[in-house]
Amino acid sequence: MRKFFPVEDLARDERFNQITMDDRMADQRTAITTDSRPSRAANRIVPSRGDASDAARGLMHGIFVGEIQALEGAGRTCWDFTTGEEAPFELKLDMARQCWDEARHVEISIKLSDWMGSEIGEYAENTVLFQAACSNDPVLRLAGVNRALEGLAIDVFTTMKEFGEVAGDQYLEFAEDWMLADEVTHVKMGSDWLRKITENDPERRKKALDFQSVVDKLFSYGGTRSESQESPIGLARRFRELAGFDDQEIDVIADLSLAALEERKAAVLEAQAAHN
Repeated sequence: MRKFFPVEDLARDERFNQITMDDRMADQRTAITTDSRPSRAANRIVPSRGDASDAARGLMHGIFVGEIQALEGAGRTCWDFTTGEEAPFELKLDMARQCWDEARHVEISIKLSDWMGSEIGEYAENTVLFQAACSNDPVLRLAGVNRALEGLAIDVFTTMKEFGEVAGDQYLEFAEDWMLADEVTHVKMGSDWLRKITENDPERRKKALDFQSVVDKLFSYGGTRSESQESPIGLARRFRELAGFDDQEIDVIADLSLAALEERKAAVLEAQAAHN
């Protein structure tokens, strides 16, 4: 089996429609400059929101494809690096355990998507999660995938769990709560291993955390997730603490997300002024 599998060669059938992160950002920029309703894509996903059903189904599909890529990324880490030289055997065991979890999450997400009335491929698949798992340094993979993107998954699952609770959807609430517990474990594994492997290598640790910040910034684009109710996804501070983030790390993510939200609001106001 080949090593370091590129994102361009991911196996997908005709149901899937893939987009790059650049495409996704371009779409968001277009939405900001053409839609004069700032609340349309900038409010927490709650049942009272006008487009709540479509927003929830779109987020659920994003969870589904993210679980596929998380499974692929963890599996690649098990295979790409030489055991004992590039990656400890115990780290590979943790990644194998994560593969098991992600495979279960894929199955759960398919059933939830069907329950919510959507189909595979109805929304585009952003491949950035697997791209973060293509680094030739396992520590960067832990930072980009387990801490940044799985950290985002904590926020997403918490938001969807709360949506299910408010909407009275016990199936959605239970399934999201179940998967959330796994995600906390995945992030905690990434946090623990990153600190352990780089214990005597501060330069490597800094490089990994810098990469994590880049990924976090990508997914804070437009204020997509923050502690403000104006963001579609909330920042799950308590669960991030359980996953190994300290207060300072969470504050940095919160500040970054809030700044992105303020930039988005300013862009909307500018677009409104130009339109008028």
